[in-house]
Amino acid sequence: MIPSSQQETASHVERKFKIGKPYPIDIATASATPLSGKDKTDELIWKKHVIESGESLAIAFDNIGLDGKILHSLINTDANTKQLERLRPGNILQFGFNKEGKLVELRQPRNHLETLIVRHDGSTFSSEMDKKEIETHINFSHATIKTSFWSAADKAGLTANQIMEIAALFGWDIDFALDIRAGDKFEVLFEQHYLDGYPVDRGEILAATFTNMGQTFTAVRNNDGKYYDKDGLAMRKAFLRSPVNFRYVSSNFNPRRLHPVTGKVKPHRGTDYVAPVGTPIWAAGDGVVLESAYNKYNGNYVFIKHSAKYVTKYLHLTKRMVKKGQRVKQGDTVGTLGGTGRVTGPHLHYEFLVNGQHKNPRTVDLPQANSLSGNEQVTFKKQAKQQLDHIQQLGKLVVNNDILLN
Repeated sequence: MIPSSQQETASHVERKFKIGKPYPIDIATASATPLSGKDKTDELIWKKHVIESGESLAIAFDNIGLDGKILHSLINTDANTKQLERLRPGNILQFGFNKEGKLVELRQPRNHLETLIVRHDGSTFSSEMDKKEIETHINFSHATIKTSFWSAADKAGLTANQIMEIAALFGWDIDFALDIRAGDKFEVLFEQHYLDGYPVDRGEILAATFTNMGQTFTAVRNNDGKYYDKDGLAMRKAFLRSPVNFRYVSSNFNPRRLHPVTGKVKPHRGTDYVAPVGTPIWAAGDGVVLESAYNKYNGNYVFIKHSAKYVTKYLHLTKRMVKKGQRVKQGDTVGTLGGTGRVTGPHLHYEFLVNGQHKNPRTVDLPQANSLSGNEQVTFKKQAKQQLDHIQQLGKLVVNNDILLN
């Protein structure tokens, strides 16, 4: 609390303060309380030691000037101190000595949240695990796409993991390699973690919207950790729209296109995805491998049967990574992109068949995965409305992508 004598002064400079930035406050000495026992650790003389490759704890103690008896006693205090025997290069030890040169305290940070503290009271050691509290705030970001989704999301302050997660969330409805257009836009509500008042990492995406070619898709996280649209229908479909990480497409689904090698009119019953050679190719859905072979036209190819109705085909692979009869799950890598067979350059040729008929994988209706129902659906729809209303409100408040709400 700011003393009353300083409140007037503080009020004059309040307009200069920025939210989220710490500022020092002078406090009269008379208002300070005496140091507690633990606060006296500030009076210790500290030595920092970083474990090097091949260095044992015994060597570390010896380098600090401590003998084996102290090490043996400290290590055998309890289960926490036993873990000090498994230190790795780069781990930090902080030794606190009193004025007489006696070891009083040892600190070993386990991670940015936990620190092992070992204290000596003059006769025995004791340990405790100091745990810092993570604060979770809600953050918001949005953007309109000008050139690419990745560029827009990056400029909007999203991390690489968040960008890929958004692409995965909407990847059952939008082919990010083909369908993205200038003018498309997205909005994201996500968790931001803070430690000691500073942002440390991002948490879960709570809700998101993506408007693609005029159609808006929504995704909201449920208590079960899965994502559904605003009506409780599962975001996950039985098939991915694209079996490859989004890059760009060289040719579209066109039943009367000229073959790139022969120059003759030949149905191009699928989509060609151009990406770096070796790019992983994913199974579009759960199924069983019908064929995994090679011929001079298809090169290395894989066919997958999904129930009695659907078949997907993956052609011109550099390498096949599944065998005939093998069961695969959606997202499993079935091969890598290449240029084998009759092709003009490296790409993936992808086909989607329904009851033996070729369909455009970009627009074909895909079967839905399990969705919510009953009371669970009713509860979720209320929650989803709140989250999406929140996004709409924040979208009106935020005037540019540099403003993050905490």
